[in-house]
Amino acid sequence: MSGHFVPVTPTPLKDPEYVAHSHQLFAELGLEDGLAQDPAFQALFAGNLSQAPAPMRQMGWATGYALSIYGTEYVRQCPFGTGNGYGDGRAISVVEGVFRGKRWEMQLKGGGPTPYCRGGDGRAVLRSSVREFLAQELMHSLGIPTSRSLMLMAGKGEEVYRPWYSEQSQSLDPDIMTSNRAAITTRVAPSFLRVGQVELFARRVRSSAHPHAPAELRMLTAHLIEREYPELLHQGLAFQEQVVALMAAFRDRLTSLVTHWLRVGYCQGNFNSDNCAAGGFTLDYGPFGFCERFDPVFQPWTGGGEHFSFFNQPMAAEANAHMLWQSLRLLLSEHPEQLEQIDALRDGFSTEIDAKIQTMWSQKLGLAVPEPALVQRLFELMQTSAADFTILFRELSALPTSIASLQRSFGLAPNTAQQQQWTQWLKDWQQRLSQAGTPADISAQMRRINPQTTWREWLVAPAYQAAEQGNYTMVKDLQTIFNHPYDDQSEAIAHRFDQPRPAALTFAGGISHYSCSS
Repeated sequence: MSGHFVPVTPTPLKDPEYVAHSHQLFAELGLEDGLAQDPAFQALFAGNLSQAPAPMRQMGWATGYALSIYGTEYVRQCPFGTGNGYGDGRAISVVEGVFRGKRWEMQLKGGGPTPYCRGGDGRAVLRSSVREFLAQELMHSLGIPTSRSLMLMAGKGEEVYRPWYSEQSQSLDPDIMTSNRAAITTRVAPSFLRVGQVELFARRVRSSAHPHAPAELRMLTAHLIEREYPELLHQGLAFQEQVVALMAAFRDRLTSLVTHWLRVGYCQGNFNSDNCAAGGFTLDYGPFGFCERFDPVFQPWTGGGEHFSFFNQPMAAEANAHMLWQSLRLLLSEHPEQLEQIDALRDGFSTEIDAKIQTMWSQKLGLAVPEPALVQRLFELMQTSAADFTILFRELSALPTSIASLQRSFGLAPNTAQQQQWTQWLKDWQQRLSQAGTPADISAQMRRINPQTTWREWLVAPAYQAAEQGNYTMVKDLQTIFNHPYDDQSEAIAHRFDQPRPAALTFAGGISHYSCSS
C-alpha cells in the first residue's frame, strides 16, 4: 500500500455524553469555552461527521507507519507480511486548520476501525481515555512538549470488552474480561507524523518497492519539515542541507524531551519508532506511568520489559533517532558532505543526551554545576529507603539540613548505617549548594522544576472507575490539580493528592502495573 494516508469515516459513539474538555487548550486555540457544551460540537468530536460544517469534509483519514523496536525492523502481525500494514488502527484525524496563526491537527482516538486495525474494533475504553486526557493536561502543565487533549466524550449506549484486573488482583497479567464504556478523546498536535512513517517510506526505497519511492520519501520529509520545523524553510538552505538541519533539530528536541521525562519521573513504557513523534514531543499515552517509589528499572507495562524502563529511556530514544537517521540518509546519497554531517549527528546522540541529563539532575538539586558522583549516591540512598521520587525532590527544594525533613518520602525506615549515609550526603550537598547562590533563590529555582503534584495511579483509578458510572467529578478535580503541579497546595489537597502509595497497593494489578488493554 503506497501513499501517506487512507480516507476513513469515523464510527460515532452511541448516545454520546460529554465528560471533560481542556479549558487551557480551548483558550490557546481561540475557542469559546462554552462551545464544549454545544450539541453539534460534541457530536463532531464523538465521531459524527455527518453534520460537519464546510470547509470540513465528512470523512477523516488514517496513516500508515513502520515498526521498529530498539532499532530492529518488524513485520510480524502485519497483514501483508511486509510491514506496510501497520498504522493508526483506532486513531482518525478529522480536522486540520490554522488557529491563531498556528496549524493544528485533531485526531479522534477510539473513533472506530481503520484499514490498519488488524481485526480490532477501533474503540478505546473510557479508562484509557481518561488516563490520556489527564496525562496530556498534566504533561503540558509540567512544561513538557506533548500532544494535547481537546475534549473527552463517552458513549452511554455502547460497551466494549477488554481483559483487565479483578479487584485486589495481584496478577501480573489481566485475570478477567471487563465491560467498559466506549470513549473518544480528541488529541491535538501540529501533526501526528511519527519516526515510523519516515521509516516506512525509507523501507520502500531500500526495497525498490516502486519507481516513485525515492520521490515519495523526499515529499514526506519536506512535509515533515514544513509541519514540524518550519523555521528551517526560512534559512535559504538547499534541500540536502535542510535534511541535515532536520536531524539536528530532531536530536535536540528528542534529547530534551527524554531529559524532561526523567526530571518528572515519567516512563513511556513502549517507546518504539511507531510512537515516537517526528516533531520531538510526547505523542502517545498507551502503557505509560509515573515513577512513585524510586526504581531505575520502573516499568508500568507488563509487556515492556526492562529495555523500556525508566532509566533506559535515553537508549530507547537513541534507537528511534537511529531509525530516522538511517531513513534520512537515503536522501543524501549524492551529497558526501551532508552524509558526513548527518553521521556526526547520529554519533553524537548519546553525548548530547548524557550532558543534558547531568545538567538536569544538578538543577533538580539546585547545584551550579553537574555533580555525577553526588547524584549517584543520592540514587543509591533513594533505592535503599524506597523513597517517593516526587516527594523527596520537593522536600529537598526546601534545602533541609536534617534527615528528619525527608522522612515522609521514605517507604522504608533507614537503618542506622543508612541514616549516617543520608546525613553525610546532606552535608556534602549543602556544601556544594553554597556555591550556587542565595538559599532563597536556590529554593525558588528548585520548586520551579520539582513539582509538588504528580500522577499517582492509585488516585487516577478511582476517577475512571467513577466515570464508568457517569460521575465525572473526580476527573475534573484531578484536571484542576494537574493544571498547577508546581503550586504549593492547600493542606487539604496535599493530604489527598501528595501522599506515597499505600503499602497495600504495592503490587496491585491495574495500579502498580498494567497491560496495554485499552
